[in-house]
Amino acid sequence: MTPELKERLDSLVQTNKILVFMKGSKLMPQCGFSNNAVQILNSLGVPYETVDVLEDYDIRQGIKEYSNWPTIPQVYINGEFVGGSDVLIELYQQGELQQLVEVALAS
Repeated sequence: MTPELKERLDSLVQTNKILVFMKGSKLMPQCGFSNNAVQILNSLGVPYETVDVLEDYDIRQGIKEYSNWPTIPQVYINGEFVGGSDVLIELYQQGELQQLVEVALAS
């Protein structure tokens, strides 16, 4: 990963309280897993941003190295990598995602 790409990813992750690297956009997810992440965050009614990895090959490949996680989507809350679709579903079902989101938005 180039230092420039790492800097771009750092900036995106640090400047957005809740960020989803996904295929497509929150209005038009391009895969089922990305759609799951969007639906969960929408159900919480919280503001979040998305980055469409299909529009930028460097980000699509670089984010996997950045997080050491092989799949998309990838969710970051308060600058921390949370996980992908399955992890988000699990955290949501356990009530932990709501807590993470509340803490992030309160800070």
